Amino acid sequence: MSSSLAQPLPWLLLLLALAVFTAETASAAELEVEPLGGKAPQREFDYFALALQWPGTYCQRTRHCCSNNACCRGSNAPTIFTIHGLWPDYNDGTWPACCTKSRFDPKEISTLTDALEKYWPSLSCGSPSTCQGGKGTFWAHEWEKHGTCSSPVFRNEYDYFLATLNIYFKYNVTTVLNEAGYVPSNTEKYPLGGIVSAIEDAFHMSPLIICSKFCGGASPMLL
Repeated sequence: MSSSLAQPLPWLLLLLALAVFTAETASAAELEVEPLGGKAPQREFDYFALALQWPGTYCQRTRHCCSNNACCRGSNAPTIFTIHGLWPDYNDGTWPACCTKSRFDPKEISTLTDALEKYWPSLSCGSPSTCQGGKGTFWAHEWEKHGTCSSPVFRNEYDYFLATLNIYFKYNVTTVLNEAGYVPSNTEKYPLGGIVSAIEDAFHMSPLIICSKFCGGASPMLL
């Protein structure tokens, strides 16, 4: 695979709805989380969406570098789909967010740091907002906004990040596309329908592809 991050693949974000990891697999009938701001208890979510991003497209927006931006790693920059997040979602198109007061603690996932840096890196120098009114790392944002809503399937920060890595390895989109002949290229153009079909054939689910530019007539699109 080419190490160049200028590959003009047509997507920025790819979502897989993972019905096999729904809250229904847990024994609890309702979420038992501490609500923020005195709100009513969070209702149980319906499924997880595994959100992946393509660095070759995302990193084209890089204007300056910093130590936490994986786009700036030179020859070690990611050339595979990387994780954006694992998001609890509802069937009606909405989603829960910031479900508890649990703050991100990097010590809780210290044994996962190497894997997270490789497969779940930050692709920008910005500090995204957290649920506690401040700024934090990319991982802090994902845990506080989405991970805290993953109970009762995942009860703590470590379990959430470890499970996300395992799900990412199980649904290896990069490998599936490479084996189907869709490899990064600065010149080759691939039919979007073929890319979608390869993913559907491998995982028996249809991806939601959100394009960085005009892509097949609509952006975003549900396929």
